[in-house]
Amino acid sequence: MGNAESFSRRGFIGMAGAVAAGGLLTSTLAGCTPTPQHAKATWTPPASPMRFPKGYVWGAATSAYQIEGAWNEDGRGPSIWDTFCHERGDAIADHSSGDVAADHYHRWRTDLDLLASLGVGGYRFSMAWPRIQPTGSGASNQKGLDFYKGLIDGLLERGIRPAITLYHWDLPQPLQDAGGWPIRDTANRFADYVDIVFGAFSDVDADWFTLNEPKTQAYNGYWYGTDAPGLMEPDKAAATVHHQLLAHGLTVQAFHSHGVKGRIGPVLNLTPVKPTDAAAKEQAKNVDAVQNRLFLDPILKGSYPTDAIGTANGQLPADPGGFAALIHDGDLKTISSPIGVLGVNYYGVAGVDLNGQMVQIHPTSTANWEQIWAPGLYELLTRIKQDYKKTPIVITENGMPDDVLQHGVDDPKRIDYLRSHFQQAARAIQAGVPLEGHYVWALIDNFEWSQGYTQRWGLAQVDYLTQKRTPKKSFGWYRSVIKANAVAPK
Repeated sequence: MGNAESFSRRGFIGMAGAVAAGGLLTSTLAGCTPTPQHAKATWTPPASPMRFPKGYVWGAATSAYQIEGAWNEDGRGPSIWDTFCHERGDAIADHSSGDVAADHYHRWRTDLDLLASLGVGGYRFSMAWPRIQPTGSGASNQKGLDFYKGLIDGLLERGIRPAITLYHWDLPQPLQDAGGWPIRDTANRFADYVDIVFGAFSDVDADWFTLNEPKTQAYNGYWYGTDAPGLMEPDKAAATVHHQLLAHGLTVQAFHSHGVKGRIGPVLNLTPVKPTDAAAKEQAKNVDAVQNRLFLDPILKGSYPTDAIGTANGQLPADPGGFAALIHDGDLKTISSPIGVLGVNYYGVAGVDLNGQMVQIHPTSTANWEQIWAPGLYELLTRIKQDYKKTPIVITENGMPDDVLQHGVDDPKRIDYLRSHFQQAARAIQAGVPLEGHYVWALIDNFEWSQGYTQRWGLAQVDYLTQKRTPKKSFGWYRSVIKANAVAPK
């Protein structure tokens, strides 16, 4: 496959190993031979079902731009993804957009019934900033607020707890025109937006999530240019990191000042990295800083790592001095405001070579950035427990696209994938990790960012001509796991 595949929705696995000079990773393309692993997993699941604690939340996840459609209805303003798809169609694998997507805006009741039939205890969705505040500043859009009120009420009527993401990459286009995330004012505008949301929904007892994958927004959108807004400027990527984290901290403070029910935290996509050569330990440490500690440390420790930004192999090739100048007095205190939950998106691991590039060491799914290795989830969760203060953790995304040879709704590889990852989650709980829930990505097939509709990640198939939803075999299998609150061996 070509570059359109390798620079994917979460292209940090396929691209974040770019060297300081800007070289792009090509070794994760599908079909290449994985580098031999340095260590084999020795743990094997027990012969009996692995049970989860009472109250463990099983759920499914989606995001607004990927499923809602109705991109210009009822007062919704344009987002950077609307602009990116409409003006940069060649950047999308099938030249598509989220204009209609899965038409969830009009079919949300059907989708909530689907969730109820699955038996989930929680549903993670995102609110579209431009649907609530069309220009990213100023007055709110009541029809947008009404849509989400109906969605939340519908979930509660079905006994499903909302898990609400306040930002999943749909920055209002006027804010991008004014400079976007690389400028500090965008964090302030985000604070104004969440004031609107919390003012309207302070009585909703939910797991609230501030920003989804700030790493992907910063790197894919401002460093690699593969996602909206499509820039390739590392200094702006670094600034985007800081200003998103500042927005996160301001949101946590607003959550508490509004007295919102529930708890709040970020959603971070985290990636265990392994050196492919004994001499590549320093490069792997740099990549770990870029992929993981640049986000975990400021939120959970109140400091930035010193090895994430610079010109060494594996680092984010931005100016460290310029980055330091962005940090005002009090920023890190704001960013590290106490959270009640940490959302973790897990899609696999990566190797790091002597050039600081992220390379393939495990087989991939049809999304060739996704190197599947379930034990990496256990490693990641136990590392967070060991290195950071105790915080309740929820796996907010975990899944894989349909196999390329799959037809229709028969998806045995997804079942195998989920089984192995659920087992590692149960193993982590047994090791003392405060893991409280697991949301499968995704409830339904959807617009998959730069891959358009060429990948299908749903537990339920969507016929985009008729918008009919058809549960896949994994849907029924997952329902049985939820009912038993346990994952059985194969």
